[in-house]
Amino acid sequence: MAERPLASKVAVVTGATGLLGVEHCRALARAGARIVATDLDGAAFGRLGEAVEHETDLKPLVVPADVTSKESLERLLDATLTHFGRIDVLICNAAVNEKIEAPGERSGLVRFEDFPLDAWKRAVDVNLTGTFLCCQVLGSELARRRSGSIVTVASTYALVAPDQALYRRSDGTQAFYKSAAYPSTKSAVLGLTRYLAAYWGAMGVRVNALCPGGVQNGQDDHFVTTYSSRTPLGRMAQPDDYAGAVVFLASDASAYMTGATLVVDGGYTAW
Repeated sequence: MAERPLASKVAVVTGATGLLGVEHCRALARAGARIVATDLDGAAFGRLGEAVEHETDLKPLVVPADVTSKESLERLLDATLTHFGRIDVLICNAAVNEKIEAPGERSGLVRFEDFPLDAWKRAVDVNLTGTFLCCQVLGSELARRRSGSIVTVASTYALVAPDQALYRRSDGTQAFYKSAAYPSTKSAVLGLTRYLAAYWGAMGVRVNALCPGGVQNGQDDHFVTTYSSRTPLGRMAQPDDYAGAVVFLASDASAYMTGATLVVDGGYTAW
């Protein structure tokens, strides 16, 4: 792969201020891309911009946007085209995901039998409809230009069901239940990815999915140890472990790859 395989390319990253979103922006910028970072969390844009600019001397364009609103995404498209004149890469990273390290989240401790309908609908709106709308509004610009790469972000839980035993405390009590909403919506993202790959292939637009595994981010030691023991590599991912995969899918290094699912999970789904 070239040292700066995305030089002169413009990459839009949704969910850009999240744990992985920041790393995606940094990785793409180091590969030479000019970054358009978007998220709902405007307060975190400063930290993101400083990180990218410090490493690359490329100042990202930051545009707050709601991936569940077509009108908001149209404003994002207009701002991007006004500033850069083009889009070459779209990273559909925005998602909601109940986490064991955030036990105060209402849906995080609720069994399937009692999972709130509004929490289910919120996951569908952001994870699935948000990806659909980003591709419809921003991806259509790639198709119009007959060139570009779209990377959807799914999950290992799009491939295998959550093992609720992972979320038990050392004394055997259940600390957390992973809901059905996250794996269901992420599985649907894979179907949308394959659909768009076939739909836009003749237009020169490649669409691939990244399936990341669990990322270490403040979980308790028991969970980290239990999860790590389930992976052949014996550890959880660090936030920057997906940098190479994102750049690969975004760049011409994957020029003959579309409709594919790239699994980067330390081997979690191999067993």
